[in-house]
Amino acid sequence: MRRRGFTLIELLVVIAIIAVLIALLLPAVQSAREAARRAQCVNNLKQIGLAAHNYESTNGVFPPGAITKTLAEQNAPGAGWGHWGTQAISWRVLVLPYIEQNNAFNNINFTQWAQNGAGATIQTVWNMSFSSFLCPSDGQNENGFRAVNVATGQYPMFTPPGAIKVPITNYNMSFGDNYAMLPLGTANPWETPLPLANPTLPRIGFNGFWGTTGVVNYGGETGGMRGFSDYRTMGVARIASVTDGTSNTAFAGEALPAQDGNNEFWTASSAGSGMTIPLNWYTGDASKCDYGDQSNLHNRCNYASRGFKSLHPGGANFLFADGSVKFIKNSINLLTYCAIGSRAGGEVVSADSY
Repeated sequence: MRRRGFTLIELLVVIAIIAVLIALLLPAVQSAREAARRAQCVNNLKQIGLAAHNYESTNGVFPPGAITKTLAEQNAPGAGWGHWGTQAISWRVLVLPYIEQNNAFNNINFTQWAQNGAGATIQTVWNMSFSSFLCPSDGQNENGFRAVNVATGQYPMFTPPGAIKVPITNYNMSFGDNYAMLPLGTANPWETPLPLANPTLPRIGFNGFWGTTGVVNYGGETGGMRGFSDYRTMGVARIASVTDGTSNTAFAGEALPAQDGNNEFWTASSAGSGMTIPLNWYTGDASKCDYGDQSNLHNRCNYASRGFKSLHPGGANFLFADGSVKFIKNSINLLTYCAIGSRAGGEVVSADSY
């Protein structure tokens, strides 16, 4: 008696059905996983927003973009980044006590410069990574670390200890809508393609919003960014100074360390991103840039990499000054995007425009 079994055609049909089911289910599974990661990212930003507001309640000001003075001097009226050569520690350090990281905060040596200290007296702390500052959708962040940089552990600038892992972050404070580093016509210019800006005016990009140069006058204070990550001599931001409305102004957003050579958690040069650079503007991987010898590993690929970007499909999460988190799409109008970046620019932005 012949044994019954599946014929070759029947087996092929079953395999084909299984393959079709997998093809149908896999995108749904991936979408569900991304939704969970995006929700965690939103939660991270809300936690940072709560910490920033608790800092503001305690000190009367939002955390400055960087610490270049004593903590008391930094929070004083008119205080800004000051000048390089002092601590140059990022704003993230200041909010550590408000996200239950008091021990790490208490072990930071605020008398040493983050990039040119007297030695790795607190190397354990400086090699810490914080999950609240990492987006789970970024699979390139090496569990919160990136290999090799001189600006960590408070080692002397040009005598690093060799290849070491640097704590990184996916969340930067906003420079605002006049991110400007060099005057027009100087080295390393970056501008958006012509269709993205009014062709009768200077284009938006590396040199700021429609031709803004490296030194601007904003609210009577020169050299300042129009967002929250104060630059050089601009004073710290207060709630009262956000005249555009806290619910209309971006405080912080997402960044991708793999595309930016300057996303260290601790250092001042990694404090913020600019909103004159279109959202998710791809500039290549920082690891593929030619940094030269070890003395200038800290340099970025180019300033165009300092825009907000994420690996979420279609856009990125942003923390607004009122503590809310909103997802901004890549398709946002660039002028609307810039308006969200300024805290006192007087622009009118409706909620349905982004």
